[in-house]
Amino acid sequence: MDIIFNNSLITSLAAWKGEVAALFAACFWAIASVVYGLLGQRIPPLQLNLIKGIIAIALLVLTILLTGDFLPTLAPLPVFLLFLSGAIGIGLGDTAFLAAINYLGARRVLLLGTLSPPMTAIAATILLQEQLNINAWCGILLTILGVAWVVTERVPGTSDVSSTQVWQGIGFGLLAAMTNATGTVISRVAYATASINPLWAALLRLSAGVLVILIWTWIPNRRDVRLSYPYWRSQRVIFASFFAAFCGTFLGIWLQQTAIKFTAAGIASTLMQTSPLFVIPIAICMGEKVSWRAIIGVIIAIAGIGLLFYLK
Repeated sequence: MDIIFNNSLITSLAAWKGEVAALFAACFWAIASVVYGLLGQRIPPLQLNLIKGIIAIALLVLTILLTGDFLPTLAPLPVFLLFLSGAIGIGLGDTAFLAAINYLGARRVLLLGTLSPPMTAIAATILLQEQLNINAWCGILLTILGVAWVVTERVPGTSDVSSTQVWQGIGFGLLAAMTNATGTVISRVAYATASINPLWAALLRLSAGVLVILIWTWIPNRRDVRLSYPYWRSQRVIFASFFAAFCGTFLGIWLQQTAIKFTAAGIASTLMQTSPLFVIPIAICMGEKVSWRAIIGVIIAIAGIGLLFYLK
């Protein structure tokens, strides 16, 4: 009986490979986000963005060397698509995301981020003919509503911003959501044109994203994104930076590419936007009070996630 159960479980996990990878990606990004929030008090956002990218690239290269999965033979088109996906989704998208946080705060930006899954699903339907039935759309909607219900809760102690800052933040937030969706769909197109290992896809995308950030640092009078060595005099800062880059960037992007390869782009994007839900148990462990509203939002989102899994 145990053997039959284990085989059934393995078969089910294999069928849900993309969905499981997307949820783990969201979980690891949630853990990293908490650490990045603490590091952000010491390191400017764009410097931190560049640092985590470089660390993750080194970890990806080390993983490739250890696994012996050396450079595959790929046609120029999928390589170009993955580079384009990384430049847009990681380079431009992360920059817009960080700028939006400066104007609106993390919770409001996360709300705008829930627009990315429907954008992704619609674009994938148009460009890739990925047809999602009514149950899939209901699952996406429930998940988005649950996440939105959590992230729109008013947080005590937050200050209001001016209308100009709000509109600037909304603009950057929408740009981040659109670039996220665009990067996901382009990655999906690359997988449709060639058989690519998600590990290599993650390395190519991240390399392109870091290249965009490096080009941004070379722009004259951009001192805010140049590396400053005083930040690295603290061993705690160094350890936290490596830990966050390992969880959120190395594992996160690797799992993201696995999800995009093995499930529909709209479903993968939806599940990867559930990071705020995983922050709640972390907040409880850190001694923060969690409201019933947040708990209800988690239940709604889990119902949507369950519906997406049920489709399999």
